[in-house]
Amino acid sequence: MKAIPTTFDEHQITRTVVGGQVNTSEDALNISVVLLNSSGSHFKFHLFENLIQCNFQSIVSIEHDPNNTTIDDMSKKFPMIKFIVPLEAASDGELINIAMSEVKSDYVLVIRDSLHIPSGIILQHMSEKLTKDGIYCVVPRLFDANKNGLSCTYNPGVERTHFIVESSIAMQDGMKTLYPFNYIGLYNRSKFIQLGGFDWTIKSPYWQNLDLALRSWLWGEETRLTSLLQFSYTQEPPVEDRTVNLDYLRYYLKNELPKLKMEQAYIKKSSFLVFMFRSSCGFLEARRQFKAASEWVKKNKFRFKMNLQTFVENWSK
Repeated sequence: MKAIPTTFDEHQITRTVVGGQVNTSEDALNISVVLLNSSGSHFKFHLFENLIQCNFQSIVSIEHDPNNTTIDDMSKKFPMIKFIVPLEAASDGELINIAMSEVKSDYVLVIRDSLHIPSGIILQHMSEKLTKDGIYCVVPRLFDANKNGLSCTYNPGVERTHFIVESSIAMQDGMKTLYPFNYIGLYNRSKFIQLGGFDWTIKSPYWQNLDLALRSWLWGEETRLTSLLQFSYTQEPPVEDRTVNLDYLRYYLKNELPKLKMEQAYIKKSSFLVFMFRSSCGFLEARRQFKAASEWVKKNKFRFKMNLQTFVENWSK
């Protein structure tokens, strides 16, 4: 079983990196963009041109296909863009971690090639408004291909004794949301790094995303909505897979189980038996998971500002 990472760049994968001139002009935005790709680069000339016109400090394009033969040509045509090609299987969260280490700007906008990216998506005055409060993550408004609003507001709740996430299409500037849908958001890079980034040992996109997002709230950071940034999907938006599996267990142990006493987080040893019976993964695996999470919480015990119960109770205040 893989140990729970404590830093965002703890795990490195084999990859190819091509290009990547940094925009050093005085009027360059203090924002870099990370583009997560699902299709071949030859479809993206117009998209890349629009991104370059925005005057970002850096542009990182994550290519999932190591056999994409157009990357060399694209890097010559667009020398400002840094192309990162993983040569082994990697989750989106893990690739975002890598991209965060490749840029130097204070803020990083994570987007996807499945979104319509027009020119001028962020102008200088917008950049200043979006970053002036210095919060951890700013989430844009999202639409489907028919311009119907998508659920971007996620609220924590309780059903019986279980923590749940409720979604809503309600949207107002500055409104709190639990996490950014599909990883799409404007991240404060230093806070992202301090939080440890995405847990690469969690492979499920939903649980990996929720793990970092909930951790950020429990550790005192915030994620809020903005209407200044708006994107529409050009294809069907992804459906979140919330299947309960081993990834869920790791998320649960790290975020839902810790208690707080004397401003220190801990996991009760007595909660192991309840966890084992609920996990359905067998005694040995349950013990390994529980031990790893207990050690991780102990290492980060002073980082927690609240436990899950306090977080849910204070959400609407």
